[in-house]
Amino acid sequence: MTQQQQTQDPALTEGGVLGSLVDVHPEEFASAHWAQRPLVSRGRDLGGDRLFGSAAVDELISRRGLRTPFLRVAKDGATLPNSSFTAPGGVGASIGDQLDDTALWRHLEGGATLVLQALHRTWDPVGELCSRLAHDLGHPVQANAYITPPQNRGFSDHYDVHDVFVLQVEGSKRWIIHEPVHPDPLRDQPWTDRRAAVEEAARGEAVVDTVLEPGDVLYLPRGWLHAAEAQGAVSIHLTLGVHIWTRFAVAEQLVQAALRSLQDDPAMRATLPLGPLDVAAEVDRVRERLTAALTDADPAPALRRTQRSQTRPAPLGPLAQLATLQDLQDDTAVRLRPALDARLVDATLTSRVTPFPVGAEETDAVERLLTGQVRTVADLGHDLARRLLRAGILVPG
Repeated sequence: MTQQQQTQDPALTEGGVLGSLVDVHPEEFASAHWAQRPLVSRGRDLGGDRLFGSAAVDELISRRGLRTPFLRVAKDGATLPNSSFTAPGGVGASIGDQLDDTALWRHLEGGATLVLQALHRTWDPVGELCSRLAHDLGHPVQANAYITPPQNRGFSDHYDVHDVFVLQVEGSKRWIIHEPVHPDPLRDQPWTDRRAAVEEAARGEAVVDTVLEPGDVLYLPRGWLHAAEAQGAVSIHLTLGVHIWTRFAVAEQLVQAALRSLQDDPAMRATLPLGPLDVAAEVDRVRERLTAALTDADPAPALRRTQRSQTRPAPLGPLAQLATLQDLQDDTAVRLRPALDARLVDATLTSRVTPFPVGAEETDAVERLLTGQVRTVADLGHDLARRLLRAGILVPG
């Protein structure tokens, strides 16, 4: 197995990000908890304020000019209207849906929970954590932060349609967890479709009733009912949402590939006979051709493109990129852009940014790049390095 292939496998080692979040060996996590049962891990090293904390919350809300939907506000199980916490930003920034820090302070003081959404796009340390965890798990990861005043809860009992890792950052929060009423829900099967069953199950005996303190991590598979309440101080926790790939998603891609192939079948494009429709006969004909198309269909390329589109490559600084291009020397440090998911396939370097044609004389250099052996421009050659920099595949080291 090459190093390039190894990067596509789940990192079931204690050295990965997954190993830092759970207090069992990742192999045990995979066999006993992943997509099966909750797990509470105590006293994990989450990096303290270097990862996230109250200072980061204040900066994001008051100084970054964030707009909806990067924040929502919840109270007593309901989400408040955006107009209650947004306003224009003043001269030169008059867009009307920017966060109003005064309004948000009043909501927080009144017991509302603030939810900073898509935090992996607005706070670099959290974005890096999500990218590395996605690599370990093989599934896309995003992040929200929940800021809840003491003795308050933002949401009533519900389930999520994605797995979550809850990282308690500041304060403490009590979590009450019940068995699923609908195991392994798909993305279009929200808890609101089963509200009555959720409410009834939440009145039963909890499977987990625990308080998370700073450094504690809760893993919760999709479908498990949960509600959480802050304790004696403001609670800040991160929720890393794992957007699970399922066999149903693979089936969708397979059917779409088969349907695309049927577009080239003259019999399938033909107009149905004039007069009353012989439903049974037409269904039999279509089923026969669709079955054959499913047998021959190859959904892998489209599936791969869809998977790649759900995770972004590491940030690229345009000015740093330009400065590197303008002063390219043999000893200029360069590296493969992180989180690119780059592969060499049939003389093309595929990735999350753009297909890049690779000449026969460049294959060895590109393979060295993919296996981490490139350190400087001299390792690639000026022409190839320049083209890779322009394509956004290579970045300054």
